[in-house]
Amino acid sequence: MILRQRQPATSYAARFFSSNYAIWALLLVISFGWGTSPVGIRVALREGLGPLTVASGSSLVGAVAIVVLTGGLHTGKLLGPIEWRVGGALAILAILLPYHARNLALANASAGFVALVSALIPLCTAAVAHFMLSNERLKAPVLFGLTLGLGGVAVLLLGGDSGIAGGGNPPLAGVLALGSVVSVAFAAVYAKRYAGRYSVLAVTGVQLALGGAGLLLLAVVFEGIPDTLSSIGGMSVAYVGLMGNLVPLALYFLLIRHVTVTYSAITAYIVPFVAVVGGVLVLDEQIQPGIVVGGVLVLLGVVVTDLVRIRDSRREAAS
Repeated sequence: MILRQRQPATSYAARFFSSNYAIWALLLVISFGWGTSPVGIRVALREGLGPLTVASGSSLVGAVAIVVLTGGLHTGKLLGPIEWRVGGALAILAILLPYHARNLALANASAGFVALVSALIPLCTAAVAHFMLSNERLKAPVLFGLTLGLGGVAVLLLGGDSGIAGGGNPPLAGVLALGSVVSVAFAAVYAKRYAGRYSVLAVTGVQLALGGAGLLLLAVVFEGIPDTLSSIGGMSVAYVGLMGNLVPLALYFLLIRHVTVTYSAITAYIVPFVAVVGGVLVLDEQIQPGIVVGGVLVLLGVVVTDLVRIRDSRREAAS
C-alpha cells in the first residue's frame, strides 16, 4: 500500500485554520458524518448483517478509498515508520475496540442513545489529556462536568429506555458505548502527542486498514460470511465507511494538529442531535423520557464545562 506524506503547511493552510468560520465548517462536516454513522449502522444491522461484519466492512471501505485517493498524488515521500506506528496504535484504539463496542451497543439501543453516551468524548478526552499531555491540565470544572455526564449515563443505563421498539438492553448498550468513548479518548490524545510528525491521510489509511483487517478476522470467526447482502445493507456499509469513517476521521486528525484536543472534541455537542433526528426520521426510533433526562445531564456536563473553559481562556488572553 503506497501512501504519500503531507507537504509542509503553507501560508494558505495557516490562514485557513486561523479562521473560526473555517474551523466550525470542519466541525459541522465531522459532526454530520459521525452523527449519521450510527443511523447507517443500525440500518445495516436491520438488514441482517452482524456488528463485526458492519464494522470490518465499513473500515475496509474507508481504507480502500484512501488508497485510491492517495494513489493520484505525486509529491512527498512514501509511508514511513511514524505512520505505521501511530496508525497501528490507532487501529486498536480508534477502530477495532471502539467500533466493535459501538456496533454491539447499537444492536441493543437506538442511534440517539449511543450518540448521547458518545457526547462524553470531550470530557473523557480532557481527563486522559491531563495525564498524557503536559499543556492540557485537568481543572475542577471539567471534573464537575464529567460527574454530571456520568450521572446522565447512569440514567441512560438504569432508566430502561433504549429508544427502540423491541425494548433493547440499555445497561449493556450503555456500558459498551462508554467503553467505546474511553478508547476514542485515548486515541485522540495519542494522536495529538505526535501531531505534525505524520501524514494525516496515511495514518488514517493505516488505522482503517489494520483495524478493518482485525475486525474482518473476528467477523469471519464469530459471525461467518453473510449468505446474502441486500443493496440497502451494502450501501449502508459503504456510507458508514466513507461518511462515518474516512471523512470525519481524516478531518478530525487534521483539525487536532491546529487546535487543542479539548477544543476539537466539541463535535460531541452536535453529533447527538444529528443521530437522534436521523434515527427518528430514518428508523422510527423513539425519544423516550429516560433518554431525554440522561441526554440533558450528559450535554449539560459538556456545555457547563466548556463555558467555564472559554471564560478562563478569555481571562488568560486579556492578562
